[in-house]
Amino acid sequence: MSDTQNEVDLLNLIRGRSFRRGKFKLASGVESDLYFNLKPTMMHPQGAYLAARAFIDRIAPEHVDYVGGLEMGAVPIIGALAAVSHAEGRPIHTFFQRKSVKAYGAQLTLEGLAPDETLEGKRVMVLDDVATSGGSIIKTVEAARADGATVDVALVLIDREEGALAALADEGVRLLSVFKASQFA
Repeated sequence: MSDTQNEVDLLNLIRGRSFRRGKFKLASGVESDLYFNLKPTMMHPQGAYLAARAFIDRIAPEHVDYVGGLEMGAVPIIGALAAVSHAEGRPIHTFFQRKSVKAYGAQLTLEGLAPDETLEGKRVMVLDDVATSGGSIIKTVEAARADGATVDVALVLIDREEGALAALADEGVRLLSVFKASQFA
């Protein structure tokens, strides 16, 4: 199946499983008539594969060392991405950022790195499912930079086109997306 057909299928799957109209309060605090809950798509076998494929196609030309994002929105796609990239012989290393440090264990903020791994000196792309204001992405950009990474690009499945592009540009980060909210209007 072609990448073009894969993205048509992904768009249709998102429309059917993850897109709603109505009145919704978003994580950014604003109200919207359009709502995207991408977990039903990302947790679906076909959706996980198609989303990972769409991301791999956009990650490869960026030549990053790691990709990662904030829990919970980025975690399903990060898991699928790691598995599909390995199966295709183009492994992409991944991590995720906790919203808060666990009170037990190693008390890590960034998870998925081995004890001898660090983001120091690495080029990192931040991932998320949906971008509205860019706040979730910026949290991970800051955490990765604090760990010594260079972060200048982010990737989402859907850019809601409500300010994330400009907010991330202010942080020196380009925003890439598979789809834009206007494709669902």
